[in-house]
Amino acid sequence: MFLYNLRLALLSLRRDPVLTALMIGAVAIGIGMSTTTLAVYHTMSGNPISWKGDQLYAVQMDNWGPSQPYNEPDEPPPQVTYRDGQALMKAAKAKDQNLSFTTSFVLQSDKPDVKPDLVQARATYTSFFTMFDVPFEYGGGWSKQADQDAQQVVVLSNAYNEKLFGGTNSVGKEVVLNNRRFQVVGVMKPWNPMPKFFDAQDDQFGEPEDLFVPLNLIGPMQLHNNGNNSCWGPPANNSFQGHLDSECVWLQFWAELPTQADRDDYHAFLDAYVQEQKKLGRFPRPVHNELHDVPDWLAYNHVVSKDSEALVGLSFMFLAVCMLNTIGLILAKFLRRSGEIGLRRAVGASKTALFYQYLVETSVIGISGGILGLVLGWAGLIGVRHLIEDSDHLARLDWTMVGISLLIALVSSMLAGLYPAWRVVRIPPAIYLKVQ
Repeated sequence: MFLYNLRLALLSLRRDPVLTALMIGAVAIGIGMSTTTLAVYHTMSGNPISWKGDQLYAVQMDNWGPSQPYNEPDEPPPQVTYRDGQALMKAAKAKDQNLSFTTSFVLQSDKPDVKPDLVQARATYTSFFTMFDVPFEYGGGWSKQADQDAQQVVVLSNAYNEKLFGGTNSVGKEVVLNNRRFQVVGVMKPWNPMPKFFDAQDDQFGEPEDLFVPLNLIGPMQLHNNGNNSCWGPPANNSFQGHLDSECVWLQFWAELPTQADRDDYHAFLDAYVQEQKKLGRFPRPVHNELHDVPDWLAYNHVVSKDSEALVGLSFMFLAVCMLNTIGLILAKFLRRSGEIGLRRAVGASKTALFYQYLVETSVIGISGGILGLVLGWAGLIGVRHLIEDSDHLARLDWTMVGISLLIALVSSMLAGLYPAWRVVRIPPAIYLKVQ
């Protein structure tokens, strides 16, 4: 029965190509607009580590000055100090924990055709790769001993391994960073979590760093911080060690806490830690520690702006206008076939059968408009890439969005066809037969 109705729908649409083109075009324009905005919003608001995002917690501790909070009304800093981060790492009270910050190196190559390059890097612990499920093409993260000994080892991103070694297995080879030789221990597979949840303070939609090195190299190499750095008072002295010992917050700390009991225990540990630090004259404000899992952390940092949400709403309002136009066109088309409908009713066709036939016809319109709308949406995303610099990773159309767009087109067209189909099947066939 479905194939019969499908054949009737195709014949009906071919009889009036201009009206058919208008209906499909109206659906396509609405779907194209909504697909463009929804694809960008989908990328911005996604949970890039959804399978364990409710087990990973960003840690906040309020070490800010006594005169005013870090942020109104009473928000603690989103990052931690070096001394607190190191203390939490040594305590190891979570299933796993990680501390990191962004830095940069001057990379030199033994190849004469490769010029020195300033590369972005992340200083961290090897737990970064296991906690955040970083995939590897070759090798893996460095050992815990390398963390303790501040060994000169490095993990390369897939793109930078391609640039330096042509994509071959570079594990065991060396690169020169700030005139020091580092041994490659791992090469990541292409990995670009979006948004960059593990560092929501800086470049939330940027790509991960090119290199990853042990954080404890910070002392021997005096690594500087490239990210956000906030202080409520000057360091005790202007030396590099003075900066490390200061109350400046500039590192990201994460704890892996699989269960609610783990979370409660860790929160209690943080409270006890702060109470001990108060005895040393630190943490002058009331105890205020917070834990945010990945979805909460992205919301807390306003990763998705209100403007993006408003734009999605406007695009769906535009889709609604397009579908209202489509309803008018479909109704006009069905009413023009009143004689045919009356004749079919007179020879025994039921209201249900006719209603089902016209829904199949509107579904064909919706799917056709959805496919054309995907093409328009794809073109719209290309336009976004040209208008906004470095937006290639945001303006992309994945299979999830393809499925959602086609589903929206199908459901919208079927809803648009409900009233016209209901309207024409309710008119008594005698009216049509008198006309004939």
